[in-house]
Amino acid sequence: MKGAYYTGEYRNIFKELGYSEEEVNKKIESAYHTIFYGHMEDRIYNEVGDDMAYFEDTGNFDARTEGMSYGMMMCVQNDWKEEFDRLWKYSKTYMWMEDGYNSGYFAWSVQPDGTKNSYGPAPDGEEYYAMALFFASNRWGDGEGIYNYSKEARAILHECVHKGSNGKPGSPMWEPSNKLIKFVPNCDFTDPSYHLPHFYELFALWANEEDREFWKEAAKVSRDYLHLACHPVTGLAPEYAHYDGTPITKDNRHRYYSDSYRVAANIGMDFAWFGVDEEQRAIADRIQTFFCKTAKGKIDRVYEIDGTILDEMALHPVAIIATNAVASLAASSMDNIKECVDLFWETPLRKGNRRYYDNCLYLFALLSLSGRYRIWK
Repeated sequence: MKGAYYTGEYRNIFKELGYSEEEVNKKIESAYHTIFYGHMEDRIYNEVGDDMAYFEDTGNFDARTEGMSYGMMMCVQNDWKEEFDRLWKYSKTYMWMEDGYNSGYFAWSVQPDGTKNSYGPAPDGEEYYAMALFFASNRWGDGEGIYNYSKEARAILHECVHKGSNGKPGSPMWEPSNKLIKFVPNCDFTDPSYHLPHFYELFALWANEEDREFWKEAAKVSRDYLHLACHPVTGLAPEYAHYDGTPITKDNRHRYYSDSYRVAANIGMDFAWFGVDEEQRAIADRIQTFFCKTAKGKIDRVYEIDGTILDEMALHPVAIIATNAVASLAASSMDNIKECVDLFWETPLRKGNRRYYDNCLYLFALLSLSGRYRIWK
């Protein structure tokens, strides 16, 4: 199977299952409105002055590069240039670090007024920033200064690969010896949910020419890595793992918990866009089978990756439901696909303080399953 990058055709799982285009579009528009312009207790997008805005992690009362870059991706997919530029200007104004050990990276967490909570970066933010900026460049064209989107994206990726080389301070975000993304630059392990081979394939086309082969290889090794990190029976991945795929046991990071959920969605999206890794179908089938059979009725719990269901409630149960549904883009069992997608359809956006992470993954799921999460060339 060739993915949408080659065919230009994006699979619409909702349509395949009988949902009408009208009701799907209405659900997507409602989610965008709620997240960006809903009531204070529902939205996570907040404007600052005349030309900036931030996405708030409503459970931790801060702005994170994860959410800021997610918000930018949501905007470019919906042709919202003003909101995109507001989020990007806030990011460059308050989160980008001009000097110091981590210069050229973005502080992963700041207070709503822009005060940095940390001077450390998180690589999942950088990779989403770069991809959103490339899409913005291709969809809207480059502007001046920080709105020269493709130039900004290339600069981010250059730092990610080369920081710390030639005697300069700092550490790269990808481990040079194996081309795997790190959890943070100065560590020697990874987060399986950070692995986005479908992004790296595009970086291999649009990054600085001298780095394109690096990104091509990064896409391959990340796909191979996920084969190791995902459990051979359940398909579940730990939150953090060593470079050989074995889980990090410290602080319970070996479990299927908050970060882990994104792996199912990432596998679905990589298969939808490129369709080059047949093993992703098997992994998606294992994940959906686990939740449709073993964990049926208990999709709000914490799990060991071997499928043991723990007597502990998940922090982000809506995120589990959303990402299980996105795995349908790679899965092969229509019975499981229908069960996972129907459950997602029937699940509303989350309310309350913990809504940020769940609702970001919820909106991405709506876009992915409707064929509206697109590559902008």
